[in-house]
Amino acid sequence: MDLNKITERIIGCAIEVHRYLGPGFLESIYESAICIEFNEENLSYERQKILPVKYKYHKIGEFRIDLVVENKVVVELKSVERFDPVFEAQLLSLPC
Repeated sequence: MDLNKITERIIGCAIEVHRYLGPGFLESIYESAICIEFNEENLSYERQKILPVKYKYHKIGEFRIDLVVENKVVVELKSVERFDPVFEAQLLSLPC
């Protein structure tokens, strides 16, 4: 599936969740709701995927990704009043 089509469908699912639930819930609530939308849209996903963090070939920890959709798109959910630059840094530092 085309990456643009996947992201379009993900955004549509997120909008639907926000329209229905509105603001104020914990990220875990939004994660459960968006997974229901993904199921209805027949999008495959993995929840809370764990990736190793390595330093010079040594595993030094783990990084947990909220959702990976269609094995192509990382979705990190945030339930905050404002966007903080650290959120972008979090995504850019994902171990590949």
